[in-house]
Amino acid sequence: MNTDMVMAALNQAIADRNNPKDVIHHSDRGVQYLSIRYTDKMADSGVIASVDTTGDSYDNALAETVNGLYKTEVIEYLKPQWRDACDVELATLEWVDWFNKTRIHSTIGYVSPFEFERRYYDSLNESDKAA
Repeated sequence: MNTDMVMAALNQAIADRNNPKDVIHHSDRGVQYLSIRYTDKMADSGVIASVDTTGDSYDNALAETVNGLYKTEVIEYLKPQWRDACDVELATLEWVDWFNKTRIHSTIGYVSPFEFERRYYDSLNESDKAA
């Protein structure tokens, strides 16, 4: 993985959330996440970095779960359909979009993570108006 790829993902996440401030971004200690470009972008955008503890697999449990789902649901399931790397990129893009914006989750009231997050920020805005 290189810095360009994670920079694109960070930029997309910031844009999708309308440039939020004081959100926490958790990552492992991969060099791409610790690069000057990446950390400067987070600082400029008001994103707070949270980096896992070296050698502590429990810090990265959620990321490993998501990676496992991706590998099962995209890589293994769709592999026979791919002609080239572009097909893999498109399948990945579609899966990430579905995972973040469409899939429903029982523990958050059977709404998508995107909808849950939108409702959360809407409630904060309503609280600000009431105060």
